[in-house]
Amino acid sequence: MFELSFIWAGIIAFAVLTYVILDGFDLGVGILFPTAESEREKATMMNSIAPIWDGNETWLVLGGGGLFAVFPLAYAVIMPALYMPIILMLLALIFRGVAFEYRWRTERWKPVWDVAFFGGSVVAAFMQGIALGALVQGITVADRAYAGGWWDWLSVFSVLTGVAVVVGYALLGATWIIMKTEGELQRKMQRYAWYLGAGTLAFIGLVSVLTPFQDAVYFERWFAMPGVFLSVGMPAAVLVSAWALFTGLNAGRDAQPFLAALAIFVLCFVGIGISFYPNIVPPSLTIAEAAAPDESLRFALVGTVVLVPMILIYTAYAYWVFRGKIDPDEGYH
Repeated sequence: MFELSFIWAGIIAFAVLTYVILDGFDLGVGILFPTAESEREKATMMNSIAPIWDGNETWLVLGGGGLFAVFPLAYAVIMPALYMPIILMLLALIFRGVAFEYRWRTERWKPVWDVAFFGGSVVAAFMQGIALGALVQGITVADRAYAGGWWDWLSVFSVLTGVAVVVGYALLGATWIIMKTEGELQRKMQRYAWYLGAGTLAFIGLVSVLTPFQDAVYFERWFAMPGVFLSVGMPAAVLVSAWALFTGLNAGRDAQPFLAALAIFVLCFVGIGISFYPNIVPPSLTIAEAAAPDESLRFALVGTVVLVPMILIYTAYAYWVFRGKIDPDEGYH
């Protein structure tokens, strides 16, 4: 029987992954917003995510709230280590959310809210990448508390992962718009997706090469037996997904590029999980050490087994209701 702490680690990992792939593409639409050449294109891009963007962020709340509830020690270590990127991410998401509502209610200030939508998307994505890089390079823990400095999160590696996430989210956004639109906007995003796909793969390769050197445990996990098989299998799976991405773009398919881009993100997330396991805060805080008492885990699990399926059902229903292509003449109200 699995330990409750590992079941909860799986639930939180699922919530975070779902957030990344769902909110990733709508942040990507915001990152690409300045490429719109007319108000009609801007409206189409925004309308493609307007019915679902706030529901996508439910998973961020679930992941963060779950971490606080069931891994309080990990929460207490991660928060002071990453205060600045997390606060900047949340502020960016707030400005971006306000822009959704306000830009439709004004003409005079519409350019301001356009900048807020674009800037909030870029900053949120960049700070998520910064936080990821800071986790990968390791957080200093002593006496069950954060023992590092205020700026430990900022490094060349974390900036690299920040830029990588921005480019990757832009790829998700471009392939989403390809799936949801027609005409010139779709063709333009097909061109952009080519460059963004190549850039994303280049960043994946660079980060993958540098990650084992962040900690000796990573190196051993990937290059000692039996982990060496993963070092061959994971890149092969990414290459297959990349092939599906580019062949879908070349063939002018609507959904294939988006699904292939999602597959690339899922594989990268699995790779990070392999590097981290069994730690929840690298390099030294394990899942079992950071977990709340079993009574608390059991109590929280009762509600979660009801809540998570409900969220999945209403998320799936929202995507089903708003499936298909966007009508450029329909507005967001």
